[in-house]
This record gives sequence, C-alpha cells and structure tokens, in this order.
Amino acid sequence: MNTWYGVIYILIFVFSIQQSVVGQSDSWAFMNFQLIGVVFVAYFLNIHIPYYSFFPIVLVYMIFNHSLGYWQSWGHAITLMTFFWVLNIIRVKYRNRKYALLNYMLVGSFFGGILWLWMVLKFDLSWTTFWQEWIYLVIFEALLYMYITMLSQDSAIKIRLAELASHDTLTKTENFTAYTDDIRNLFAKSRSENQPLSMMMFDIDHFKHVNDTYGHLAGDRVLQHTAMIVQTVLDENDTSIRFYRTGGEEFNILFPGYEVDDTQTVVEQIFSAINHMEVYSDTDQIGISVSVGVSEVNGDDRSTIDFYNRVDQNLYHSKRNGRMQITVG
Repeated sequence: MNTWYGVIYILIFVFSIQQSVVGQSDSWAFMNFQLIGVVFVAYFLNIHIPYYSFFPIVLVYMIFNHSLGYWQSWGHAITLMTFFWVLNIIRVKYRNRKYALLNYMLVGSFFGGILWLWMVLKFDLSWTTFWQEWIYLVIFEALLYMYITMLSQDSAIKIRLAELASHDTLTKTENFTAYTDDIRNLFAKSRSENQPLSMMMFDIDHFKHVNDTYGHLAGDRVLQHTAMIVQTVLDENDTSIRFYRTGGEEFNILFPGYEVDDTQTVVEQIFSAINHMEVYSDTDQIGISVSVGVSEVNGDDRSTIDFYNRVDQNLYHSKRNGRMQITVG
C-alpha cells in the first residue's frame, strides 16, 4: 500500500509540474523539483519499485514529454532509474549510521550532476546554467534532509513523551495512568455490550523487607524481573491481556473478554512462575512470592471503583491468610 501511494504521489507530482512546459525548449526548467520528489519517495519514504515497473512508467513519461526520439532522454531515464535504486540501497544500509548525511549528499550530488549533464547535451544549455542548476539541486537536497530529520526527531520526541506518560520507566509496563484510561473504556464496553471483563491484582510479599535487607537497587531488580516474567507469560498466551504497574510493588492485569474461570490458566502460570523465581543481588539470592486477587465485573458494579475494590479485597484476603495464595471471588 505504501509503495502504491508513493508511486501515485510521484507520478502526479512529476506529470502535473511538467504539464505547463511539455514540448517546449525550456521543458527542463522544473527538473530540480521533480528530482527532489524522486529523492523524497526513494530515500525518505523508502518506496521500493521493481525494476521492471520503471520501464513502462518512464516510457509513458517520455511519450508525454515528447522526448522518445532523443538518445539523451534515454540516457537520462536510465540514470534516473539507477539513482532511485541507489537511494533505496543507501537508505537501508546507512540511514542510521554516522555518515548517513555524507553518503546521501554524495549520491545526490553525483547523480544530480549526471542528470543535468544529459540536459546540457539535449538542450544545448550553457555550462553556467548547468552549474547553477546543479548547485540549486544540491542545496535543495541538503534542505530536504535537514527538514525531514527535524520532523523525525520531533516525532521521536513526541513518541517518547507519550511512552513516558503511559509507561513505568523501571519495569517498562504500562502505568496507573494507562490503567485508569483502559479500565474506564473496558468497563463501559463490558456494561454496554455485555462482554466479560476480569482482573488479576497481585503484589510482592514482604517487599519492604527486601528493600530494607538488600537495598533499593535489589528491590528494583526484583520488580524488573517480576514484570519480565509476567510479560513473558502473557505474550505466550494472549497479547490482548493488558499488564500494569499500579503501585510500588502492586501490579494489575486486565483480561478483556474473559470470565473469571477463563483466567485460571494464565493466573496460575503467572503465580507459579513468580513463586519459583529467584533474583540475584550481588552475592545475595532473593526468593520471591506473591499474593493474588482475581474477580470479574458483575451486575452490582456501578463503577470501576466497585470492581477494583472487590479485586483488592480478594488480594488482601490472600495476604491476611498466609500470603502466597490466590483468592478468586
């Protein structure tokens, strides 16, 4: 789909801009703009076109531009196809490397010079015109690179900020803010569409003792390992299940479309995996256990708080009755 959008874009752009000068002695006038369009599609959009697709496109363009009978136009066409192909290659190989800009500018300048040389031969342009147009093209290519890079960095920053807003930086799970948004939407959908929704809540037993005995770095390592184990279990079962760190050592898991009985397999896998987990901190070996509460939305729940409180009560029932157990209700 992206390929076809890119092809359509460049065809519309090139043909429409050429329409006003087709068949005239100055039909080369907009070539720099057309080449910038090619660079944008081939390098920045990374659109790949099979080599055999170039020939009918180029043939149609040459007929449209009244240049089918000029050998210089055929040389120009072959050079342009090679330019597109090389841009694809350096984009993949060097886009994120140290000398990406240098490679981009060298390729753009080299092929731009050859393409303008074909125009000199075809239209008998002066060398002054050649150098002017070639320098303009190099400047346009540099400006395009800087502009796209600036937009990409801005987009990356926005994505990073969005991740920070919705994810816990320590465990990489989604955080309480994400949980609040999701539970509100899923609860409303459960009530309006009569779809089941279940929740598992667990926290690490005696976590304060871990911090006090082994230090906060060890506690952080315990949280990270716990989150990693849980996410692994969820990925192996159902990627639609949502996982959140909602407090210091407290985690919530939402099961959209699950009745409470349907969660049993995943809940027990998580429970077993964590309770058999050992975390190493320097020379210490830290054994971990968790207490768990599980429930599902029922007809008495008037809000997400009602649902949350019932799961929370089940969790604390597990903790008050010896810890390292699952309470379902």
